[in-house]
Amino acid sequence: MRALVTGGAGFIGSNLVDALLDRGDDVAVIDNLSTGRESNLEQALESGARLHRIDIRDGADVQRVVSEERPEAIFHLAAQIDVRKSVADPAFDARTNVEGTVNMLEAARQAEVGRFVNTSSGGAIYGVQEQLPTPESATPQPMAPYGASKACAEVYVGLFQRLYDMNACSLRYGNVYGERQDPLGEAGVIAIFCGRLLEGKRPTVFGDGRQTRDYIYVGDVVAANLAAAASDATGGFNIGTGEETDVLEIVRILQDLGDGGFEPEMAPARLGELERSYIDVSRARDELGWQAKMGLQEGMRRTLGWTRATLPAGA
Repeated sequence: MRALVTGGAGFIGSNLVDALLDRGDDVAVIDNLSTGRESNLEQALESGARLHRIDIRDGADVQRVVSEERPEAIFHLAAQIDVRKSVADPAFDARTNVEGTVNMLEAARQAEVGRFVNTSSGGAIYGVQEQLPTPESATPQPMAPYGASKACAEVYVGLFQRLYDMNACSLRYGNVYGERQDPLGEAGVIAIFCGRLLEGKRPTVFGDGRQTRDYIYVGDVVAANLAAAASDATGGFNIGTGEETDVLEIVRILQDLGDGGFEPEMAPARLGELERSYIDVSRARDELGWQAKMGLQEGMRRTLGWTRATLPAGA
């Protein structure tokens, strides 16, 4: 299969690129490298993947690359993912996540791409929900511009499916963790806590630490993308474990994986943070034939090992 991965130099995207190459696919990548790292693609580029360093907000560049590559499937992962950045500059967030997605959809339509797999969010879109685990039928109630832009991007995916009969779907991820997530970044509590553990520092826990999320291993997310690409199912699909885990449990697991001395430093609760969030994954199981396989402790062990091997000395 000829595949195009936007955001392919990022945490999730580069893992997907590797999986596609491992099964023999022809792979092209779009990434402006604003947050993605070319080093994530080092082996992929040696194996024949092609990197186009363009911005998805530039519709002309997007159309040129898609026209040149003629992919059979597009995996759209490029996005502005910083929630705080979205609050500070919602227009920038929308230009990337909404306009950028529209540019990809239009280029896919013109090139008659066979399948479009969009990346969305299973936490930021839903916001506070009474029904837990939350199904895809829940009314979106985003708490930040990031969630709003992801929800809007999904509306456009559905529009192109209805208007042009495009074969497309959206995958709503839980809280993804795993190898290549930046331990020094602003997102991903597991990656950040792994970094703190290896630096000999205490993790910061906001509020009482009982906030829950649905933590999903990156390898399972990659498998979900491959399953979605092989399907003709449309609409949104929750991609998670269907289980909730609180922040204090993340700390406890890292205590077990470390030397046991990893005591949290408590801080005031953050305004607007969800208390509970986890998603119903039955639709992905029933219609895509996919379900998460990695257990949290083993996934965190692998993440810690990768962080240990790559964390810069003195970081």
